[in-house]
Amino acid sequence: MPSRIVLRAGGVALILDISGDRLPAVLHWGADPGELTAADAVALAAGGVSPVMPSSPDVPPYLSVLPEPWTGWLGTPGLVGSRAGRAWSPRFELTGIGVDGEPAGGASDDGALVEARSVVVRATDAAAGLELELTLEIDGSGIVRARARVTNTAADEYGLDALNLAFPVPQAAAEILDFAGRWGKEKVPQRRAITVGTHRREGRQGRTGWGSAEILHAGVPGFGFAAGEVWGLHTAWSGNHVHYLERVNEGSTVLGGGELLLPGEVRLAQGESYTSPWVYLAYGNGLDEVARRFHRLMRARPQHPSSPRPVTLNVWEAVYFDHDFDTLSELAEIAAGLGVERFVLDDGWFGSRRDDTSGLGDWTVSTDVWPNGLGPLIDRVTGLGMRFGLWVEPEMVNPDSDLARAHPEWIMATGGRLPIEARHQQVLNLSIPEAYDHIRDALVALLEEYDISYLKWDHNRDLVDAGTQPDGRPAVHAQTLAFYRLVAELKQRYPGLEIESCSSGGGRADLAALAHTDRIWVSDNIDPLDRQQMMRWTTQLLPPELLGSHVAARVNHTTGRQHALSFRAATAVFGHFGIEWDLRQATEAERAELREWIAFYKQHRALLHGGDVVRLDHPDPAISAHGVVAPDRSAAVFAYVSLAMSGLVSPGRVRLPGLDPRRRYRVRPMFAETLSRITQAPPWWNAGEGIALSGALLGSAGLHAPHLPPEQAVVYLVTAED
Repeated sequence: MPSRIVLRAGGVALILDISGDRLPAVLHWGADPGELTAADAVALAAGGVSPVMPSSPDVPPYLSVLPEPWTGWLGTPGLVGSRAGRAWSPRFELTGIGVDGEPAGGASDDGALVEARSVVVRATDAAAGLELELTLEIDGSGIVRARARVTNTAADEYGLDALNLAFPVPQAAAEILDFAGRWGKEKVPQRRAITVGTHRREGRQGRTGWGSAEILHAGVPGFGFAAGEVWGLHTAWSGNHVHYLERVNEGSTVLGGGELLLPGEVRLAQGESYTSPWVYLAYGNGLDEVARRFHRLMRARPQHPSSPRPVTLNVWEAVYFDHDFDTLSELAEIAAGLGVERFVLDDGWFGSRRDDTSGLGDWTVSTDVWPNGLGPLIDRVTGLGMRFGLWVEPEMVNPDSDLARAHPEWIMATGGRLPIEARHQQVLNLSIPEAYDHIRDALVALLEEYDISYLKWDHNRDLVDAGTQPDGRPAVHAQTLAFYRLVAELKQRYPGLEIESCSSGGGRADLAALAHTDRIWVSDNIDPLDRQQMMRWTTQLLPPELLGSHVAARVNHTTGRQHALSFRAATAVFGHFGIEWDLRQATEAERAELREWIAFYKQHRALLHGGDVVRLDHPDPAISAHGVVAPDRSAAVFAYVSLAMSGLVSPGRVRLPGLDPRRRYRVRPMFAETLSRITQAPPWWNAGEGIALSGALLGSAGLHAPHLPPEQAVVYLVTAED
């Protein structure tokens, strides 16, 4: 067997030490050092051994990707569990290695070095009755992912409490960046210095959560979008989960993550296994490089949406629960005339669902509202050339529903009591086979009867006291797997079906959810000022084409703020563009302007959804600037945004980075005539013709920005002239 393995791709290298019979340790994770010899690897391993310090173990601690206490590691262990207090500190011994799908075989050779794209390490502790399998892979983007599987080989039951993987980062990493948030204000960045101890972010909501850490970054002091080494970890799991950064007093620092298991949630009988979620590791010089690695990873997936992302009208903020054929037909006609390509009917079409207090779980079309079914509306929508989508919330149930009255035992509960309600609803336990089958069959019946190409899949409450009746054992783990299984089953049965992951907005946005769905709803709040921040930071993990981004009404329904259409559209156009607005209330001038924005989006969506995201490190917090640059550097779209009143009269020059320094580009402001009413334009705008400069000058010197009032934006189209 090889003793050292290099996983290398995309300018990144992960070098593993698998010498002796121990689990693999990371010798290096970061920038690709170039060609390595076996002697280099031996020296790298020797050079990374710490001296033995006073009052420390006589052998330097050994830190594997599954940290083990027996080695002298005094930080968080990777595997936590026992057999009623026994076998709680396993000592795994290596039994085999597979490289790129093939067994490496033989005894460990201390001089052997292998390069690979994937490695599977198997180990056992016969005394503890456990087998372990570790899988590590590197994608062409330079993203590493890893997971572990533990199997009980003994006769008595093994209670598993945690299975987390951890990866060292250098002490040069001195700052943490991750995210917090709340409903309507997702992805709020937070940053602080790394100190001795543990920065632990737990998600106990039974879903990813609005305030999920998303990616836990560790970086050199002052790292930003453009520069500064950054190491990041994302736990790809849509249930309870953990991200942590830990620095022990001997100096080692690790990023770790995995599923957060509730007490007694995983108990393994003989022969049973538990597999941890994938944790994703991203290294880059600057946050933009980290983000672009994730975007390339996502875009390389075979199931990644390949068709142009259709302009979508969702009618929620237009009509709410007040469904009426004539009203919705009129909205569809207006939308089609503007160029909308998908029409989504939101909550209120089923059962007794006239408000949010009843009917949830009864997935049959309401004869009170739709006496002839949904067919007439769908025929009208598709006859206008649009696709039809429908809102569902399959994992939830109102106590005031036919389903809850018929099967109260299907509600997740523990301790002989119902959980507290949220939004007048409880959680339907899809880990119960009969409940799963009932919901699946109800959704299949809808998809069979109607021409539905899109489901907006909501999940509007946290999982509190989420157990399985009658014994009340915790079931968040099983519920999460049931969600994945249900979506996968529907997608397999209906290959053209697209599904949006909506969870009170951005409450279920992670790579595991996106492995089964086609986009996320970033937030229930579509106020463009708040969305500037949320879109900016959600793209740290997900590419723009997966981010539902809609034009709101003039007066925002969440915040009450009023914004010009130019600001609302300039914000929405950098995602999967759509509208959530009662278009009957729009003026003719607003409809004409919206039609132009839709045409702009359609003309440039291949660039917007296939280019490299660029975000600027601007010193003025009142200013934000970002863009998307084509992979071949032939074109770009940038936005310059005024978030608030600046302390300076003039914003000065703003750089447009990411272009080819050797090419010449023309920069034109879009919709300049509309903006002329609200801005003082610089002379270079030249009646909308713009200016031509080299990519080098645009990236290093930039162009003078217009003077925009607060909460306004201008979009630039940049095209190469050669």
